[in-house]
Amino acid sequence: MENNVFHLQYAIDTFYFLVCGALVMWMAAGFSMLEAGLVRGKNTAEILTKNVALYAISCTMYLVCGYAIMYGGGVFLNGIMDLDVPSVLTDFAGREDGFEGGSIYSGASDFFFQVVFVATAMSIVSGAVAERMKLWAFLAFAVVMTGFIYPMEGAWTWGGASVFGMYSLGDLGFSDFAGSGIVHMAGAAAALAGVLLLGARKGKYGPNGQINAFPGANLPLATLGTFILWMGWFGFNGGSVLKLGDISSAHAVAMVFLNTNAAAAGGAIAALIVARLMFGKADLTMLLNGALAGLVVITAEPSTPSPLTATLFGAAGGILVVFSIITMDKLRIDDPVGAISVHGVCGLLGLLLVPVTNGDVSFVGQIIGALTIFVWVFVASLVVWGILKAVMGIRVTEEEEYEGVDMSECGLEAYPEFGKG
Repeated sequence: MENNVFHLQYAIDTFYFLVCGALVMWMAAGFSMLEAGLVRGKNTAEILTKNVALYAISCTMYLVCGYAIMYGGGVFLNGIMDLDVPSVLTDFAGREDGFEGGSIYSGASDFFFQVVFVATAMSIVSGAVAERMKLWAFLAFAVVMTGFIYPMEGAWTWGGASVFGMYSLGDLGFSDFAGSGIVHMAGAAAALAGVLLLGARKGKYGPNGQINAFPGANLPLATLGTFILWMGWFGFNGGSVLKLGDISSAHAVAMVFLNTNAAAAGGAIAALIVARLMFGKADLTMLLNGALAGLVVITAEPSTPSPLTATLFGAAGGILVVFSIITMDKLRIDDPVGAISVHGVCGLLGLLLVPVTNGDVSFVGQIIGALTIFVWVFVASLVVWGILKAVMGIRVTEEEEYEGVDMSECGLEAYPEFGKG
């Protein structure tokens, strides 16, 4: 009987991990469509190339060394694949709690679920440096980011390791359920470092403080990308429950799905209203970023808020992201898709809101955890970007930027029949 219970629980939890991982993988398509819609037409093919290539690089680097750094389990072939069913069955045999125990799943499914998170963090960088960065410099950075920088801060948080042997974030009461800080703020920190060294796009900011708008080439595509991300986020947050095969876990999954959806809706509505009050128009790009901001905020803790509270948390993110995007432009930090505001600023907000509904989490611990993640990723990324700038350069020429990086980097255009946009 115990064996039958084991097989069923193992199958359910493993299958749930795989399905949620596939949903998160689909977020790669969402980032691709969102960014392709928000950049100018002459840069579309290159941004799509970056998104496909970074996903492939993320999967390979995490396979080779990233997972081992993050969880200390050795490389994939010597670690995860050795976790076979009989060994897990031996551990399970003496238990009497059946489905009520911890999760039991294939180690390979755990790797798959983890690796798509790495790609998400790297996708955030792609949009922020769009339209003026060299493709191969970006891909070189992706190797280091996904193989070392992200796994190191992941080891200090989800991996349970001490930060350079000095302190443990877990002991300080730090908690990040699905990665508002570990994934999203980390990606934004890497993006910010790159943007500061890269500089703004030519013509974005005028000499007298004026800010020139560079409209995206395809807002329907950006809207589709947002809905794909919204859908993929159910796997992002829902899968982080790590278990499905008992009543309490199934209920927790349902609440996480409900709260994730509620926060996105709250963020979208709040951003739309704020944009209308500030600009006198219903700004679609702010609406889209508002929904994403709500999703980022709730990612830090989607299991303990009530649905109404989750909606309010999302609304706070939707309001904040509008002001953050405006502030970034005033500071002349050129982020074509608003990634630093959505994932960085709102990722921090998400971390700071966790103690409001989760009494086991320390507010001080959240601040220390956020600072640890940001400082490590920002400084390490700044060093890597600086080395790349010195060795191979990170910015295309002024002429290539004017003509569009599609032709200089990829040799083709996404919209050849319509000319350059």
